[in-house]
Amino acid sequence: MKVLAITGYKPMEINIFKSDDERIAYIKTAIEKRLIGFIEYGLEWVLISGKMGVELWTGEVVLDLREKYGLKLAVIPPFENQEERWPEPIRQVYQEIAAIADFYRPLYKGGYSGPYQYQANNKWLIDKSDGCLLLLDEEFPGSNRYFYQEAKETEGGYSIYLITPADLEDVVEEMRMMDPEY
Repeated sequence: MKVLAITGYKPMEINIFKSDDERIAYIKTAIEKRLIGFIEYGLEWVLISGKMGVELWTGEVVLDLREKYGLKLAVIPPFENQEERWPEPIRQVYQEIAAIADFYRPLYKGGYSGPYQYQANNKWLIDKSDGCLLLLDEEFPGSNRYFYQEAKETEGGYSIYLITPADLEDVVEEMRMMDPEY
């Protein structure tokens, strides 16, 4: 697999409201572990639409891995200025990631004009990738259920990988065990 699309929850869907919430570190560690595994099997590109939450955290992880592994990041938002109504700190992170990504181009010119833009963006990301990685609790899928459903309906051996709540619990436990103060 050379190209992987990654998505997941928005922060408010998993009750994260501050950028220094310790759970973000666990999520980023879980993403990094999975990415390194994929890199060992030939992963070259990660595609995100740049939504707040898991996708921006993924962007940060990929940019951290870029120097050591040569991993590349493409940010393909569904439309221009998707971040204009976001809180300022999240908007800044998005703009920084978009500016230093290896590739950045909104799918549609202009601003938001309808939900079809998100649907087209999901289809585009799936069409241009060999598989996807989702942070997903299938009992509480949140807004990423649309991407997940589209991915499941894709024919031709499209690979779907999940980071589940159990995976996150394992990461939390591993990180605690590495902490000498624990």
